[in-house]
Amino acid sequence: MGSEAIQAAKVYRSLLKAVKKYIGNDGSKRHFRNYITEEFRKNASVSDQATVENKIKLAHEYTFLLNSVHHHKELLFSYNIAVDRSDEMKKVLHKSAASVGLRLPDVYQP
Repeated sequence: MGSEAIQAAKVYRSLLKAVKKYIGNDGSKRHFRNYITEEFRKNASVSDQATVENKIKLAHEYTFLLNSVHHHKELLFSYNIAVDRSDEMKKVLHKSAASVGLRLPDVYQP
């Protein structure tokens, strides 16, 4: 297997992981995965090396875009000061305490 084929396989795997994680894998969204698979199979038989390299680069950049957009979205939600995040922080604290075998006491609410 050549280095181009190994690189294409890595990009293919990472793109499928990103699509599965962020878009989903259920029946209504399966066409994304099918399209990616079809395009990679179609380009496996293309003899023009420049075209194949451009498409692999495009797939890598799209994977990077998917990951970056969702990471940015998570950051925006985590830094949003207009939303009351006390319930979410309580969940995090309870999970952290439970991971070391502790239980936080209930806080009195008048």
